[in-house]
Amino acid sequence: MINYETDEERAEAIKKWWKENGLSIMLGVGLGLGAIFGWRAWTDYQETVRQQASAAFEQLLADADADTGNTESVLAQARLLREEFSTTTYATLAALVQARVERAAGNPAGARAALEQALAESPDPGIRRIAALRLIRLLIAAGDLEQAAGLAAEHDNDGAFGGAFAALRGDIAAAQGHTTEARTAYEQALAGGAPNPDQVRRKLDDLPPTG
Repeated sequence: MINYETDEERAEAIKKWWKENGLSIMLGVGLGLGAIFGWRAWTDYQETVRQQASAAFEQLLADADADTGNTESVLAQARLLREEFSTTTYATLAALVQARVERAAGNPAGARAALEQALAESPDPGIRRIAALRLIRLLIAAGDLEQAAGLAAEHDNDGAFGGAFAALRGDIAAAQGHTTEARTAYEQALAGGAPNPDQVRRKLDDLPPTG
């Protein structure tokens, strides 16, 4: 540690040190404050976008459930939400709503396109599996059984959805005439907590006897 004989020497040393280091310190402080305020501004912006997307999605749901017959307006809202809030989860949720409305309007091709987009773009595994389940149902209805089976095999990797996927595998096997495989899949679906278990049970009971 340096000992200064007078206050003037100490003041001169401080001035010299500040002249040599002051600029870099000020730059460091400025960058630090800029990063803090920049991060806050970014998080505030993200929260604003999330709130706007949430409000738009709630309105979309309300309009889709109102059953006013104005299908084109609902579909336009869904497409707009997906375009303006493409970085949010609400964009893929809007695709699911769009698919439901398209299917109800008798446009399975539009429903399929919306589900395929949700499946490809959603960062949420749960949403992807829901999209996969709905797309598999569409494929079964269209008779595209091989693609439906491939999609089920690809996305049936979570126990929470295992019962639902097993029920669809049963539908695929039944449509292919594979009674034994269908029976096994329906039994797995019931054991795995498939939605609509009464419907699955009826399908199981309606299978022709084997052997």
